[in-house]
Amino acid sequence: MDTSRKPNQSPVFLRHYTYDPPPLKSTGRGKIRRVLLWSTLFIGLPLGILVLSWFISLPDVERLTRTNPTSTALMETRQTQAQEQGHPSKRQWTWVPLSRISPHLRHAVVAAEDALFFTHEGFDWEGIKDAAMHNLEAGEFKRGGSTITQQLAKNLYLSSERSLFRKAKEALITRELEQRLSKKRILELYLNVAEWGHGVYGAEAAAHHHFGKPSHELTADEAAWLAAMLPSPRRYDPLRKTTFLTRRHERILRLIDRQSGTSTPVAEE
Repeated sequence: MDTSRKPNQSPVFLRHYTYDPPPLKSTGRGKIRRVLLWSTLFIGLPLGILVLSWFISLPDVERLTRTNPTSTALMETRQTQAQEQGHPSKRQWTWVPLSRISPHLRHAVVAAEDALFFTHEGFDWEGIKDAAMHNLEAGEFKRGGSTITQQLAKNLYLSSERSLFRKAKEALITRELEQRLSKKRILELYLNVAEWGHGVYGAEAAAHHHFGKPSHELTADEAAWLAAMLPSPRRYDPLRKTTFLTRRHERILRLIDRQSGTSTPVAEE
């Protein structure tokens, strides 16, 4: 009898399993993310390049603390316009320090153009809001609500076009002017480069052209007439007293009287 016993053996089958993940569910989230990504690239990238180019092209405002400008963007524009029209481009312009400009003219210009000049940081937000409402009602960009510093930025460095891009660059330059220069220096620059007639720039040339005297001799009445011209200096002449100019002149004198009873500063030497 064969007593040897064979162990129980069962056949072993080796099976290789492979895992196939279920297909991804199709949702709109992926498409939305891709659209947002490409939109950001196509819109954000050019906008970023534009902003960067603005910063790179900003003028060197710091030099105005040491030197006076030898010309301005507005003067160059007027000269180009005159040459294109075949007109002579004579420029009347004499630089004088703030101490040689009548305090009456300083008071009148601040009262007429920017009553909050010495208290704001370059922007009159209430004035900007009023201008925005006016533009909204008019359906076009007509009024800018500009302060003296904003007007200086435009006169020194920018074109006279009315656009949001130009206003954005103006805002950047205005901020630089306010950070780098004192209020006294900003006012001195403004009074020396402001346009006061065809080819007439600055308080000294304006005083000689319109009243035949240096700017430090201007009376309160004469100063108010010059300040009244500033919104449209090539249109109005204090020697030809239109209804609009006369009303504005009277309003400026009232504002000066009102400010004289307050602590509102006017750059004094």
